[in-house]
Amino acid sequence: MITVGVPSVEVAEALGDPGEGARVIVWNPAESEVPEAERDRIVLMCMPHWTGGRRVYGRLAQCPNLRVIQIASAGYEHIAPFVPPGVALANARGVHDTRVAEMTLLLALASQRRLPQFLDAQRRGAWEPDQDAPSLADSRALIVGYGSIGEAIAVRLRASEVHVEGVARTARTAPDGTLVHAIADVHGVLPSFDLVIVVTPHTEETDKLVDAGFLAAMRDDALLINVGRGKVVDTEALLTELESGRLRAALDVTDPEPLPDGHPLFHAPGCIVVPHIAGTERLTNRRYTDLVRRQIDALVRGEEPVNMVLIGAFPA
Repeated sequence: MITVGVPSVEVAEALGDPGEGARVIVWNPAESEVPEAERDRIVLMCMPHWTGGRRVYGRLAQCPNLRVIQIASAGYEHIAPFVPPGVALANARGVHDTRVAEMTLLLALASQRRLPQFLDAQRRGAWEPDQDAPSLADSRALIVGYGSIGEAIAVRLRASEVHVEGVARTARTAPDGTLVHAIADVHGVLPSFDLVIVVTPHTEETDKLVDAGFLAAMRDDALLINVGRGKVVDTEALLTELESGRLRAALDVTDPEPLPDGHPLFHAPGCIVVPHIAGTERLTNRRYTDLVRRQIDALVRGEEPVNMVLIGAFPA
């Protein structure tokens, strides 16, 4: 019998019966110490959103039989240093694909069809038509970081009659038929696209990947959408392009994050900023609870954890 920790009664109720061989308890490590009676029993711990740090993961390290930590996000670089030695970390890959893809489509449409300027005119009580705003249809989009989220974005863009290609570590043809370019060739590819969508995680390799040279290679009036990580984009270089009016941007993530009051990105011409909300899925929704059920089944059967991204090596 394995014990599964979830952070709230609501999540436990949404999860329902975990099946034979498992039991569910409610414990939020961000709020309290491990229940003494459960310390030796917890095998799988499901973490709430926006939870991390040495103190919280130190509490998990007190559970000697803990095998898997299930986080609620796809990104895990901020958590990796705190995972207890020998414990598997599993991310939520696949859970947020649809929500991120929806927001990406919204940002693309809002920027292309100049929605912010129309909303501003409405607030001022002014009738200011702009018949020259470009359509999303018949444009060309390059998705930098062509994984499961990239594929979900591509489905929605193609439904809007957009030509889509991707970028990844190596060149290939994706399972959905998308032409994917190698990241080493991206500067030569960028001038051919109207939209550049960044979906990559933040790593040493992707830190400020979108720098002055990258932005300079984009065609005039192109739109940069970032729904990956803020630090993948060089903010100062982007501000230079925005303030010149040559490029536009739609950002779900920024560097720094959160943006301090009055930051230039809030007021930069042609820039939409939303506060990192593209992919947040409620832990009571079926996409997350389905993942937890699959995780429980794998552990009960003695199989490798679902979505395992690393084995902890650093003491919390």
